[in-house]
Amino acid sequence: MEQRLVVGISGASGAPLAVKLLKILRNTPIQTHLIVTHGGALTLEQERGMTLEEVRALADVVYDNRDIGAAVASGSYRTMGMVVAPCSMKTVAGIHSGYSDNLLLRAADVTLKERRKLVLAARESPLSTIHLRNLYELSQMGAVILPPMLSCYSHPRTVEDVTAQIAGRILDQFDVEAPELYRWEGMTEAPESALSDRRRPSGKGFDATGGE
Repeated sequence: MEQRLVVGISGASGAPLAVKLLKILRNTPIQTHLIVTHGGALTLEQERGMTLEEVRALADVVYDNRDIGAAVASGSYRTMGMVVAPCSMKTVAGIHSGYSDNLLLRAADVTLKERRKLVLAARESPLSTIHLRNLYELSQMGAVILPPMLSCYSHPRTVEDVTAQIAGRILDQFDVEAPELYRWEGMTEAPESALSDRRRPSGKGFDATGGE
């Protein structure tokens, strides 16, 4: 059976993360099934300067978010799971309540009910009590809550470095190896030059604190 991964893009900030995920997955045997909300399309253009057609070209299969009758709307259509990146708090609320009034929400609902892996790159700051409650309860339902957090131990120099690291951590949830993912292998003293110019150390480990 083909490996299929559903990728949802909603209207939260973090559109470059979705593009990075799709680009990495293009170099794997996994078939990507893409759903983009209206807000997601607007954010992709605003943050990444890409049209919806350009983003769709990165996926293997593309769905209209209004098409509730699409293949991924049924649990009988086998997939390895779903990632929503970025995932807005509106989308979180819809998944949490089971209010599946579009295909992205329905596909997430199906992923949960079939006990497949659902990864939500929840993007909001600060988080309200409502957001925290919804995320907590979704975690109890089986979803993986993976906010796009900055990891300083990889000594990122650019936004692209940060994006690649987060994308790699997301794909780890599906046992997909991302070539640019920096893996922590223990704490050792970092070379002075690595800390001064924020370059990634050549050794296997370094001082994660980056300071005294």
